[in-house]
Amino acid sequence: MPTSKVHSKLDELKARNAQAELGGGEARLAKQRAEGKMTARERIEFLLDEGTFEELDKFVTHRCQDFGMQDQKPIGDGFVTGYGRIDGRLVYVFAQDFTVFGGSLSETNAQKICKIMDQAMRNGAPVIGLNDSGGARIQEGVMSLAGYADIFLRNTLASGVVPQISAIMGPCAGGAVYSPAITDFIVMVKKTSYMFITGPEVIKTVTHEEVSKEELGGAMTHNAKSGVAHFAVNNDRECLALIRELLSFIPSNNVDDPPRKPTRDPVDRADEKLNHSVPEESYIPYDIKDIIHTVVDDNYFFEVQEHFAQNIVIGFGRFDGMPVGIVANQPAVLAGTLDINASIKGARFVRFCDAFNIPLVVFEDVPGFLPGTNQEFDGIIKHGAKLLFAFAEATVPKVTVITRKSYGGAYCVMASKHIRTDMNYAWPSAEIAVMGPEGAVNIVYRREIASADNPEPVRREKVQEFKNKFANPYVTAELGYIDEVIEPQLTRKKIITALHMLENKRDSNPAKKHGNIPL
Repeated sequence: MPTSKVHSKLDELKARNAQAELGGGEARLAKQRAEGKMTARERIEFLLDEGTFEELDKFVTHRCQDFGMQDQKPIGDGFVTGYGRIDGRLVYVFAQDFTVFGGSLSETNAQKICKIMDQAMRNGAPVIGLNDSGGARIQEGVMSLAGYADIFLRNTLASGVVPQISAIMGPCAGGAVYSPAITDFIVMVKKTSYMFITGPEVIKTVTHEEVSKEELGGAMTHNAKSGVAHFAVNNDRECLALIRELLSFIPSNNVDDPPRKPTRDPVDRADEKLNHSVPEESYIPYDIKDIIHTVVDDNYFFEVQEHFAQNIVIGFGRFDGMPVGIVANQPAVLAGTLDINASIKGARFVRFCDAFNIPLVVFEDVPGFLPGTNQEFDGIIKHGAKLLFAFAEATVPKVTVITRKSYGGAYCVMASKHIRTDMNYAWPSAEIAVMGPEGAVNIVYRREIASADNPEPVRREKVQEFKNKFANPYVTAELGYIDEVIEPQLTRKKIITALHMLENKRDSNPAKKHGNIPL
């Protein structure tokens, strides 16, 4: 072939590549940047290891012939899809380009997403979606809706097989929200992202409520109120950096182990301040995060859903380089009681960790379930059972440390020995009983107190008697429900020793299609 023809074909290839990379054109790209947002391609380049992105379906165009669409066929059709590496590990990624038809979903760009999701399943690698879309492409009608359903199916089939992470970096409305909702983690960018099923205009028409997009579906709304999202960040760069950090704790698929990270933090590091971290008076609050930060590697705890249901704390840490999922009651908020939101938050996290072979470490200080008519009417029985179901179902290594209160049904739920927890430790400050001393005495000694000439001294005496007998871990330890009562400053060493012992743990559930968790 003559050299000139070779050059012309190469020039054509370069021209098509350049056209595809322009998205909706320089003006729209500039507008995207002016709004404080990175472009779709900039986001992918920032997310992945330098030079590792391999784009697929770069030249795909839509097939719509109606409403003048036949004259507008941008190369790539508004979605950038492909694969690359994060810390050397394979990941698949798609980014919606808002500069092309508002990032709307078409039949063809839905197929692009489905292709990489299918490959991710076959090759055992995470899928990361960078969402910035106006929703379904109206001009395509049901074909666009079919595209969403194709994606939803793959989200569902991939759940528990490969990690799925959604970044909301712009609008995500209507049916589009259900794909992120099925994925494992959602990161939202403050001020520039929002999610909702129906927008403010529809709500005003139907219910006459007036609400802004930010109030209805902004980052803090879904992080603090609804619990839909897991993280809220200030800008696109923080969002992408957080995703990289999150992936450092989790395996690429459900048959791999979580990636270990070398540490110089000594296994037997003891911190004497732990011996004084729990107040002597059981009604005085303290911050459970102080204990978590003290015992994990390098004092680093990666919290998940920090702003939602703050009476329970979840997140990732490492012990001797091993990633673990941490679940802890928070005495500083609602006394650490379990309510509906805390139960849902904890259950979803526990099930994620179990699906991906991440051991669970539980720090327990729980006086029970939150009382109240609202809780009962809204189904605390059903929702509380979710957390119980999740812990009981989990077959990964499980280690529980009771720091103070462990009362009633909450004792059973928070990874007790009776629901297959491998190692259960208690601090000397632990109180394990059906209920607290005050409530117990009011029931057990009600008649005796009521018939006394001076009831209050009798009641105080019985409360102290109850405290002496039950407000300690030793009765439970005598029954074998606690494996060891430990000195608090040795907690880190005990947890690490237990996790090493459990490295080759094998456990399974009865053969079945799946359980019926109380949804």
